[in-house]
Amino acid sequence: MSETKKVSLLEGFKAFLMRGNVIDLAVAVVIGAAFTNIVNSIVKGVINPLVGAFGTKDLEHYSSCLKGPCTTDPATGEATEGIRILWGSVLSATLSFLITAAVVYFLMVLPMAKYLARRAAMQAAKEGVQETLEVSELEVLKEIRDVLVAQRGGGSSPA
Repeated sequence: MSETKKVSLLEGFKAFLMRGNVIDLAVAVVIGAAFTNIVNSIVKGVINPLVGAFGTKDLEHYSSCLKGPCTTDPATGEATEGIRILWGSVLSATLSFLITAAVVYFLMVLPMAKYLARRAAMQAAKEGVQETLEVSELEVLKEIRDVLVAQRGGGSSPA
């Protein structure tokens, strides 16, 4: 009994892996990871210095002291006293997320949605033409029936 269960579990797992969605998902994860590196580089290399040009330092270094005087060890850069809130790094991560989301939406989601809408409209138009052809075929068949009934001498055509 357990042998058949193992076989069916393995077959189910194999079927799951062979679906196209799993491969597509794996490719999306790999590309997403590479894209994340690009966005993080843009934020750290361009946006953070721009914010630093308007402020006093790099965006990653903005922080506030929550409790007590905050002092940092110059060698390690870690807080030795007080509780430091690193809101600059949170803002940097938020900007990275927003840039990633905007690029994914405007370069991938929006064009795909437009493409799918166009494709659905073409399919609907094609189905409408097919329905028109079917209706016209039905009308032709009705006319043929009426002509045949009239030729047989029925005189009256059915509705």
